[in-house]
Amino acid sequence: MELQQVRYVLAVAETLNFTRAAERCLVVQSALSHQIARLEQELGARLFERTSRRVRLTAAGEAFLPAARQCLEAAERAAAEVAAAVGEVRGRLAVGLISTVTAVDIPVGLREFRGLHPQVRISLRVGASKNLVEQVREGELDVAFLGLPTTFRPEGVTARELARGRLVAAVAPDHPLASRGRVPLRELAAEPFVDLPSGTAGRAQTDLAFAAAGLVRDVAFEVDEASYIPRLVGPGLAVAMLPAAYVPRLTGIAVVEVTDAPVRIETVVWPRTGPTPATAAFLALLGIPDTAPA
Repeated sequence: MELQQVRYVLAVAETLNFTRAAERCLVVQSALSHQIARLEQELGARLFERTSRRVRLTAAGEAFLPAARQCLEAAERAAAEVAAAVGEVRGRLAVGLISTVTAVDIPVGLREFRGLHPQVRISLRVGASKNLVEQVREGELDVAFLGLPTTFRPEGVTARELARGRLVAAVAPDHPLASRGRVPLRELAAEPFVDLPSGTAGRAQTDLAFAAAGLVRDVAFEVDEASYIPRLVGPGLAVAMLPAAYVPRLTGIAVVEVTDAPVRIETVVWPRTGPTPATAAFLALLGIPDTAPA
């Protein structure tokens, strides 16, 4: 089994198309198909079902993928470690983050990192905190920047706290509460809310706070991305709870302090096996030590 064969199989599994996989791997399709056929012969099983209309993984192919990904990642990390030993940073830097991170400036950090280490392949993924933790644990991401309630502990990863702060209420500029300096949660409970989907870490912060206060709120609107929340708050469709450090970036809304608001912790996580050379360099550039976990 050769690493190039493994790369070809993963490319086909991700695209479900031999032509697109060959283009991704910068090889002619016939060569890619030939190498996969050789690997199938060596393994004694078909990895793909091919018809004129579609490509689909077989049961053997599904079983092959997890270990194949680990094998390729281990080989790439080994090469990166060797490069680091001679003073070069190579490999990949796959970063995940939620859109409301404020403790570090990821875009500026990535710009500086790219200038310092042009040979590193950089990718960025925006998502929900719980999903990002899973992707770090599974090796899909090298590092992720999260926003978590105080009760959530990321499992299977190394975590370090970056910052913490309370949530504030975001309301329309002409909302009756907009002129108030501070309000308790009970005064917000009667308002329609816009929030992230149920089950997400971002939603849990507010849900737990209302539940602890013995209050029930109406989440009339659910959105997958926090950056869309102000578009529903501004016209007066709903109110929201947002991180205090995040709201200065927003326009068209009024901000009200909440006396018994929940606390949110911004956290960075990376695999328990330790940061890759590229990840360690990125954390150092951001001023984040990569020693003991939080």
